[in-house]
Amino acid sequence: MKQLVRIGLDIAKSVFQLHGVDGHGKPVCKKTLSRGEVLTFFVSLPSCLIGIEACAGSHYWARELIKLGHDARLMAAQFVSPYRKSGKNDANDAEAICEAVGRPNMRFVPVKSEEAQAVLAVHRARALTVSERTALINQVRGLLGEFGIVTGAGTAKARKLLAEIGVGGRQLPLLARETIGELHDRLRALDERILAYDRKIAALARQSEAAQRLMAIEGVGPITATALVASVGNAQAFKSGRQFAAWLGLTPRQNSSGGKTRLGAISKRGDVVLRTLLIHGTRSTLRLTAGKEDRKSRWVEALKSRACNNVAAVALAAKNARIIWAMLARGTEYRVTA
Repeated sequence: MKQLVRIGLDIAKSVFQLHGVDGHGKPVCKKTLSRGEVLTFFVSLPSCLIGIEACAGSHYWARELIKLGHDARLMAAQFVSPYRKSGKNDANDAEAICEAVGRPNMRFVPVKSEEAQAVLAVHRARALTVSERTALINQVRGLLGEFGIVTGAGTAKARKLLAEIGVGGRQLPLLARETIGELHDRLRALDERILAYDRKIAALARQSEAAQRLMAIEGVGPITATALVASVGNAQAFKSGRQFAAWLGLTPRQNSSGGKTRLGAISKRGDVVLRTLLIHGTRSTLRLTAGKEDRKSRWVEALKSRACNNVAAVALAAKNARIIWAMLARGTEYRVTA
C-alpha cells in the first residue's frame, strides 16, 4: 500500500468507513472497519492527517488517534457536506471528509479533553433535569385545569399552588389529591437534584481560574463561565473575536450580492446551549444599564432607543462573546471602559 498522507474517517457506533489518499490526492485505501479494529489499523500507520466529522464520539476518537501520533481534526458537518459528490452513504461520506480536511481554509472544531467533557456532562445532566421539571409542571397545570384550577406559567406559581393543595386549600377528589401530591413530591426531588448540580458547577467555577475571570463580565455566572471554558478549550484556535461569535451563531446571516450588503437575523449556528446562556445573561443586565455611564452601557442604551430589547440583548451577547474570546485567548482580565 502506498503511504497514506490524508484520511477521511466516517465514524458510527459499530461500523467505520475509511477513505485514504496519497500525496497526489489519489485514492489508495478504501476500507470498512469494525469498532474494535480502528485503533489496531491506525497504530501501524505512519503519522498522517485524519479528518472526522464532529458528532457523538468524535472527540474520543480524535484523542485516541492523537495519542498514536496522528494529526486528527474535527469538522462541522455543514462544512463537509458540500464535498459529497453523490448520494449519502458511508463511503461517500468518508471521501467527502477526506477532501474537506485537506482544504487550506477549512475551519476545525477544537478537540475537547476528557476533563472538559466531564464538566459538560454535568451541564447536560442539569439541563435534562430542568427539562424534566418543566414537563412535570406543565403536566400538573394541565391536570388541575380539568378541575377548574388554573395558574400562570412559572415554577414559583406552580409551587405555591401545589402547597395550597397540599394543605387542603383547594377542593379536589381524594384520588386526584393523592396523585397531585405524588407529583409534588417528584417536583421537590427534581428541585433538590438541580440545586445539587448548581452547587457542583459553582465548585467547578471556583476551581477554574479562567471561569473566575469570565464571571467578572455582567450576565456571566458560574453556569455560563464553566460551560464556555469547557466547550472552547483553546480559544487561540479562533482567529478573532468575530469568528468566535460566528461559531456561537451570534453573527447575522448574509445574503449579499453585487457589492450590496444584506444582513439578516443571527445564523444560530454552533452550540445552542452556549448561545442561549449568553443571551439570557444579557437580558438580566439590560435593566441595569440605564444607570451606568461606561461605554458598553451607553452603547446598549443607544441601541435600545433605536430597536427593541431583544435586538439589544442579542447584540450585547455578541459583544460579550468577543470580549470572552479576547480574555481566553490572551489571558487578560475584564476591564470596564469609561
